[in-house]
Amino acid sequence: MSSSSGQPQFRYTQTPSKVLHLRNLPWECTEEELIELGKPFGKIVNTKCNVGANRNQAFVEFADLNQAISMISYYASSSEPAQVRGKTVYIQYSNRQEIVNNKVSGEVAGNVLLVTIEGVEAGDVSIDVIHLVFSAFGFVHKIATFEKAAGFQALIQYTDAPTASEARNALDGRSIPRYLLPEHVTSCYLRISFSAHTDLNIKFQSHRSRDYTNPYLPVNPSAIEGNLQPALGPDGKIKEPESNVLLAAIENMQYAVTVDVLYTVFSAFGSVQKIAIFEKNGGTQALIQYPDVTTAAVAKEALEGHCIYDGGYCL
Repeated sequence: MSSSSGQPQFRYTQTPSKVLHLRNLPWECTEEELIELGKPFGKIVNTKCNVGANRNQAFVEFADLNQAISMISYYASSSEPAQVRGKTVYIQYSNRQEIVNNKVSGEVAGNVLLVTIEGVEAGDVSIDVIHLVFSAFGFVHKIATFEKAAGFQALIQYTDAPTASEARNALDGRSIPRYLLPEHVTSCYLRISFSAHTDLNIKFQSHRSRDYTNPYLPVNPSAIEGNLQPALGPDGKIKEPESNVLLAAIENMQYAVTVDVLYTVFSAFGSVQKIAIFEKNGGTQALIQYPDVTTAAVAKEALEGHCIYDGGYCL
């Protein structure tokens, strides 16, 4: 469709459905207006109006699949866009095969989504990929992932229900973009419903859970180690994967090392976004997050093996 150039960065191939998803409708668009728009192509048997955060989206269901296909085909090739009250309306196939009014409206919309990721093992989709996909719709506060009988699932917390609804309407039934998935994953569908939770209780930053509102939350050591096979460099030594987050172990602690001290030291090389300090194996360690890998690499090169204080203290 020609309108896709201005759409969000994630584009999906569409499977035909007799249910069409309409966007950019005028405010308080009525069922009658939608039936009028579809009339040249066939009989509309069901509608769901005023959907989405701005209530400017809708679903219409044709009696027959070919009627829906003819409407999509007509506007894909027509020089005149579909219009309601002079507004250009964008039309695409819905991922639903029918409009089940009682099911959709019977659900209470909340600010937390329950996402089941079908067709993947727990390690296939990282929490960072989930964050990237769902951040396209608004600020994600928290994510918790877990494995249940239903498969690999995630709870995703937004600021409010309209934001969560918008993400659900856009992503339910879709796949995570191919380039964000490992080679062996052939399909990965998102099934999304609203959770009864309103505020997730995240105790650690880890590879299973994140709280993006609390930089001081302790880090679970398993989040750092992972169980990935280490890559070897040309010299045969273990080559660390580069990251925008540095893990600093501080030795010979004669003085207390606080978040403020670390902030001062590491800010010399660039903007420090987050710092977490934790005790591990009897020593003190810290995670320092920069906006990009380059800044982190410069700081690592400059600081590794040096001391914060003269006399060899806090190495």
